[in-house]
Amino acid sequence: MTPGRVVLVGTPIGNLGDLSPRAAAALAAANVIFCEDTRRARKLLSATGIPAPRLVTMHQHNEAAAAAYAVELAGGGATVAVVTDAGMPGISDPGQRVVALAAEAGLPVEVVPGPAAFVAALVASGLPADRFYFEGFLPRRGGDRHDRLRQIAYRDCTSVLYEAPHRVARTLADLAAVCEPERRLAVGRELTKVHEEVWRGTLGEAVDWVGAGEPRGEWVLVVGGAVAADAARPSDAEVVDALRARLEAGADRRQAVAGVAADLHLPKRDVYQLALGLGGGVVQDLIGP
Repeated sequence: MTPGRVVLVGTPIGNLGDLSPRAAAALAAANVIFCEDTRRARKLLSATGIPAPRLVTMHQHNEAAAAAYAVELAGGGATVAVVTDAGMPGISDPGQRVVALAAEAGLPVEVVPGPAAFVAALVASGLPADRFYFEGFLPRRGGDRHDRLRQIAYRDCTSVLYEAPHRVARTLADLAAVCEPERRLAVGRELTKVHEEVWRGTLGEAVDWVGAGEPRGEWVLVVGGAVAADAARPSDAEVVDALRARLEAGADRRQAVAGVAADLHLPKRDVYQLALGLGGGVVQDLIGP
């Protein structure tokens, strides 16, 4: 039997008029469509006049099993389309596992480009877009969240984040604390939808702006890069000297890494990775025999 293929199809992030003719044709030609929510997929297909084929759910809770099933169907000759509730599959949504498994199986993978909220927000922000870093959703708590926030603070290019309405006030406050309130920011809310809004200002102003109302809708935060003064990170030699001083003072390796990271406002993983990349006694003391 001739193998089928996997087709990732970008769908509108709000305005149904953004579904391209090629995307509509790809959905119409599919034998089965894997989607996050069958109700939303049926609504899209109905609105564009596409007869609904078989629909199978694939979301964050069943992605591994669903991806394997999608590749099994494609291996048996089916044309398998993959969509998300909005935007491009694989961008903070299911899709990456399907591609990896299909590639491993030697199956054709086709991408039909479509809207992506982070691209729309970045272009509308007015902030530099020649270099940018897509953060997606930040961890909700703990050291990983702290480290990612610090990385944004030191990064000299634009950063783009997604956030849910009930968490956006806290995230803006955290960003203002680590990046300083004067850092430039643009916010895209409900992009391409009826109540689309693009707001531009500083992180400090954004905290007040969001706090004055009840956040609703889907949010994209576009954070400007650090200026030279903000981005003045300690040199590698300074980090190593700080590690050596703590070790000589009696700290163990974990205490030394944690202490230096806190003192120099660096992510712990950066301090540890720097230590691993250096030779000599400091590395031996840090990582043990």
